Parts: sequence; C-alpha cells; structure tokens
Amino acid sequence: MNVLLLGASGTIGQRIADELLDRDHAVTGTSRSGEVDAIDGEDFEAVAVDATDADEIADAAADHDAVVSALGPSDDADLDILVEMAEAVVDGVGAVETERLLWVGGAGSLYVDEDTQFIETDAFPDELVPLAQAHIDAFAVVREADDVEWSYLAPPGIIEPGERTGDYRTVEGELVVDDEGDSYITAEDYAVALADELESGDEVHTHLGVGY
Repeated sequence: MNVLLLGASGTIGQRIADELLDRDHAVTGTSRSGEVDAIDGEDFEAVAVDATDADEIADAAADHDAVVSALGPSDDADLDILVEMAEAVVDGVGAVETERLLWVGGAGSLYVDEDTQFIETDAFPDELVPLAQAHIDAFAVVREADDVEWSYLAPPGIIEPGERTGDYRTVEGELVVDDEGDSYITAEDYAVALADELESGDEVHTHLGVGY
C-alpha cells in the first residue's frame, strides 16, 4: 500500500511511519519544511506540504492508496489551525481518487459514560482542555465527510513513547481503560492499532478509542 502520512515528523507520526515501513508499505511523509530526518528506509520519501492548503494536499495524495493524518498544532497559541487542517485534508482527499483517511485524534472526544466526554470530567487536566477542544472541533469536520472513508482513532488518556508489544484494545467512541483503571498506551502500540485498521478497513466512519 502507498500511504501519504501527514505530520510525519511528530512523535506519533514517526512511530506510524516506522510501523508501516516494517509492514512493507511505502510511505510519503510530509512536513512544512519537507524534512523528516528521524525516519529512514528506501520506501520512505519526505515532501513539503502546507497542511492548511487543500490543493497541496490533493497533489500530494494523488496516486496514494490512503492518507493518514498525524497533524497537530506546533504550539498552543495556534490551536485553531487544527480545524483549518481538517478542512483542508477533507477537501484535498475528496478531490482525488484516494478515499481512505485515518485520523490521529484526541482522547478528550471519547466518552466515559453515555452522556459524558472525557474532556468534561475532573480527571481531565485543565491545561489540556483547549487542545482537546481543538481536536473535537476538527473531528466535527472529519465526521461530516461522507464522501471519504474516514476512521478516527483517539488515544487513551496517556500516550508516550515506549515498548511495542502488539497488544491493544479498541472500543467504539469510548475511553479505553485497563483493569486497574489506567488509560494508557505506548505510541508504538497505537501505531500498531492504526496500521491494523488501515489494512483491514473494518471500522470505516467510526470513532474509535484505543488503549490497553
């Protein structure tokens, strides 16, 4: 599979690229500068793309089988850019024959019970609320893209670099919590979950929580 990976230079983007390359997929990784130094491989190419420009995304996505977005704001002062990028990605992907889109989301959008999102709970850190709301606003754009085969994969409460075990669980729309009440996954195992969904296509137009 030939995959366009938006935001390849980020912590999660790098792990997704490594996982896809290990599975013998070809990956075109984007960044604003066109430099993605942390990823190596003969099936990896780095290109410069402005992720707020639908035309640039369409040009980059052409001839790719799928697009993965691991996009995020570069700093807290520019959180509105997440919605701009979602609009550009949806428009860009919709303009070409590439129909498959996997989006790296935010945990705040997931539900802890029928009526309560994680962002609304006392357990959610106050300092992360603005970023989480920006991710939720971006998801509102993605989920309206009926002409795109999107899947939105939201991590648990904590995601950080660590060991790749290959273990994970997904639950539709819900925050994934383990038997001890912890909501956690390594970025490496999150990448496994995303790559598995990319290959299977089982959860199109689905909001998935990922965790242990």
